[in-house]
Amino acid sequence: MNSIKFNAWIKACRLRTLPLSLSSIGMGGFLAAWVHSFKPLIFIFCVLTTILLQILSNLANDYGDFKNGADSSIRKGPKRAVQSGLISSKSMKRAIIVFALLSLFSGIYLLYLGLDISFNFLGFFLLGMLAILAAIKYTAGKNPYGYAGFGDVSVFLFFGLVGVLGTYFLQTNEVSPSLLLPAASCGLFSVAVLNINNIRDIESDAMAGKKSIPVRLGPYKARIYHWCLLFLGCFLTLIFTWIRFSSLTQLIYMASFILMIRNGMVIWNTKEPHLLDPYLKQMSLSTLFFVITFGIGLLMS
Repeated sequence: MNSIKFNAWIKACRLRTLPLSLSSIGMGGFLAAWVHSFKPLIFIFCVLTTILLQILSNLANDYGDFKNGADSSIRKGPKRAVQSGLISSKSMKRAIIVFALLSLFSGIYLLYLGLDISFNFLGFFLLGMLAILAAIKYTAGKNPYGYAGFGDVSVFLFFGLVGVLGTYFLQTNEVSPSLLLPAASCGLFSVAVLNINNIRDIESDAMAGKKSIPVRLGPYKARIYHWCLLFLGCFLTLIFTWIRFSSLTQLIYMASFILMIRNGMVIWNTKEPHLLDPYLKQMSLSTLFFVITFGIGLLMS
């Protein structure tokens, strides 16, 4: 494999998306450590499985958007691997199968580590299969749900509720209702990242028939929606702190709110779609910073 093709595969994996996918796993790990139930090996396989699923989703998105016409010449984001011709659609399809299998094997071993052979095992196995299917069907195959505008729901569920609560449960074998709040915050901030992506691609998505939330709402209301995601994510975390308050050190995560506000202001004021691309990374890293400061505050309390 020459260096050009190798770099194309690295770009197709979109490693810059990994901090966001790891945020929910980190939140679940911090919460487990908070109740003195952190299990390093289980956490490591949560991380590995999540990375494999994220890369699977990225490859499927590259393949699916090319096949469905969303990766056209008017798209404002970086050129995709299949779109540019550096990777054939046949090779990309094979890579999708490989990463689907790797995700499956890693997920099964994770469940072996974290659960007994019981109803819980079966439930988590089905959830894992659903995660693999969701990663592929976002933009690939017939009737991809991302083209119907359900990408936000999927991201909220898998990058928020499932990622956080699943990681926590596999280490503790229990879950409490209040944990829905930080899990939902992670989900909402992750949806905000997707929303920036969809605002950037609003023109090409509309032409390809991809009815994302920004395409449905229009640029102005999509930016209001973005503020709502950021505000609600911050608010739910504050509610959790109020319910489970034990020390002022829990509040150090509020430093991340400055980054959230800055992101909201830039998205609100930036009208040229191609100028939004750097703020995908900024929002992703802001979410990771939120999780780290939230976790440190909990452990110090």
